[in-house]
Amino acid sequence: MKKNNCQIFGILNVTPDSFSDGGKFLDEKLALDQAQKLFDDGADFVDVGGQSTRPGSPDIPWQKEWEREEIILKTLLKTYPNKISLDTFHPETARRFFELGGTILNDVSGFGNSCMRDIAPQFAMIIVNHFPGKTVDEVHEQKICSINQVRDELLFRKEQLLQSGVSASAIVLDPGIGFGKTMELNWELLKFPLLVPNERVLIGHSRKRFLGEKRFEIDTNLCAARRALDMGAAFLRVHDVFEHRKLIFEHGENACHK
Repeated sequence: MKKNNCQIFGILNVTPDSFSDGGKFLDEKLALDQAQKLFDDGADFVDVGGQSTRPGSPDIPWQKEWEREEIILKTLLKTYPNKISLDTFHPETARRFFELGGTILNDVSGFGNSCMRDIAPQFAMIIVNHFPGKTVDEVHEQKICSINQVRDELLFRKEQLLQSGVSASAIVLDPGIGFGKTMELNWELLKFPLLVPNERVLIGHSRKRFLGEKRFEIDTNLCAARRALDMGAAFLRVHDVFEHRKLIFEHGENACHK
């Protein structure tokens, strides 16, 4: 029986101030238990982040970020090799993750830092986010309204990464829903896979503000995910893994019977 081949990144924030689950998983045991739950619920990968990117969140030095993550990453990489992604824009954090055995790097700042592009070829998979600015505050002040601009800027970044030695097969594009876009464009970005049919696209819609007042409700998130699946998303990055895994299965079932 054919299933939809979209894969899931479960979100694990080890931060005190993330917009959805800040402070819940700072404790090592709670974080490891949550990672186990995400995998049990059907995640293909778990994306670990120690720096919040919500509007107004303070930048922290890489040392503080690494302090939050190190023990958790060491344990997870032993238990789930090649299944743990690191969400960071700090080159030193990325380097230390690689030295522990990390193979998947998710740079929310889109590899705008040349030092991150130098590190990128060492990883088996890199996720390139559309991040229109140099800082989180600068990005959230933007109001980009053109999906073509997002496409062109992401493809430009891809070319830079190829020139840095990254394999094309390692690159995943993320249109950066919620980062410096209008609410209308955020909805439109759910169809981003159609604009880049030769690329693998990750959609990170989960609980984000463009979903409206009911953004923490499952049905609202599944509505956005269904559209992304219809458009050909290769990956979803979500908080509620179990429900999205069920949706992906059902989506594949429906496609099989059409």
